[in-house]
Amino acid sequence: MTVKDSSQTGEVRAAGSGSWSGKNWSGKAWSGRFAKGSDPQAERFGASIGFDIRLLPYDIEGSQAHVRALQRAGVLSAQEAETLLDGLAQVYRDLSAERVGAPETAWELDPADEDVHMLVERLLAARVGEVGKKLHTGRSRNDQVALDTRLYVRDVLGQVAAEIRNLLATLLELAERHADWLMPGFTHLQPAQPVLLSHHLLAYGEMFWRDAQRLAECYGRTNVLPLGAAALAGTAYPIDRAALAAELGFAAPSENSLDAVSDRDFVLDFAYAAAMIMMHLSRLAEELVLWSSPAFAFVEIDDAYATGSSIMPQKKNPDTAELVRGKTGRVLGHLTGLLTMMKGLPLAYNKDLQEDKEALFDTADTVLASLRVFTPMLATLRFDRARLAAAAGEGFSTATEVADYLARRGVPFREAHRVTGQIVRHCLEHGCGLADLTLEEWRRFSPAFGPDILAAIQPEAAVAARNVYGGTA
Repeated sequence: MTVKDSSQTGEVRAAGSGSWSGKNWSGKAWSGRFAKGSDPQAERFGASIGFDIRLLPYDIEGSQAHVRALQRAGVLSAQEAETLLDGLAQVYRDLSAERVGAPETAWELDPADEDVHMLVERLLAARVGEVGKKLHTGRSRNDQVALDTRLYVRDVLGQVAAEIRNLLATLLELAERHADWLMPGFTHLQPAQPVLLSHHLLAYGEMFWRDAQRLAECYGRTNVLPLGAAALAGTAYPIDRAALAAELGFAAPSENSLDAVSDRDFVLDFAYAAAMIMMHLSRLAEELVLWSSPAFAFVEIDDAYATGSSIMPQKKNPDTAELVRGKTGRVLGHLTGLLTMMKGLPLAYNKDLQEDKEALFDTADTVLASLRVFTPMLATLRFDRARLAAAAGEGFSTATEVADYLARRGVPFREAHRVTGQIVRHCLEHGCGLADLTLEEWRRFSPAFGPDILAAIQPEAAVAARNVYGGTA
């Protein structure tokens, strides 16, 4: 199903038919108190059907559970409940674009269709008659949208968690494939100490593992049933909220009706978890951009995830990595926008909360799309072992081994550090490396140096020495 909103004309079209002109305002669920209709521009401005239609399957699911709860409470007869349940299923079949091979049912938006909830309710009444108007008994759009949003976030959390697991599996496979490959470790983007490529890759594994934990924690806080809170004070009908929670797969019903309809912490939790995922992807993307440049030449990105230049024939640009890096700002922006939206809201529901949907949907779309393209890109990376090994010994990266060598022979570390610095300066002045010094030259700086110093400053030895738990060895 498609719903398109034009900000220029204000026209909303659904399933290729109909338009919203602002007429027949009296058909709105809340029109009884009003003497005239909304200003057409205000009506268009306040409508959310153009984006919250994505909540359709969750709205249907929640409505069906509500019908069964009303029947158990004696509010609806068995026949009424059956009619409503069948009608809701038909509405979903009519509106859903997922019916493979089914002819699209033409339907037209009405001015009363401010949001997905009113659309479903109107179409239901058109199919089942007056009994359709009983659907909303004992609930408000406030607890209804809170339920729909929680069901959506819960679903998305599962999807993102699955993609994180795929990413972690790919990182692990890459690490195993390059288990003993040397590379330079950096601080301040300057050569620091040799490490293993596998160790470097699994550092990102730690980041994404924490992301998986955050998603699980977010799921726990999302998995609370708001339905039954009604507008703000709780429903006046004897609905068994515990049974309703169990039916919809929630751990428990909400404890406070005011909080239930005004809480969007779970949306913020997801937005934060997504922002952290994107930030971690962006850090790795940045390294791939650097490493694939001729200045580093550590890795080649597969052609399937790179592009060329329209003017420079030699170019191979890491566009996929760059685009993930760029989209990170978009997700971080949504988090900031959501926090700002929430910061001044008094209890309970306020229309401001409508603004959470587009940020939430785009955050979910962006993080899922990024993970789904990033993981296969990682799987096809081709590292240059010789170049990585050569770079591991560049930039005096084993100078710390010199200081440690002296410290193990009784020289105070601060003195050893000073002596090593003098040796590095000497090499710089004479255009040589540590491995080029003779034993006689080493001894000019300290008599503690022995013939084994040359073995101690090899990158392989430097890595092997770091065999503490969690170290690169």
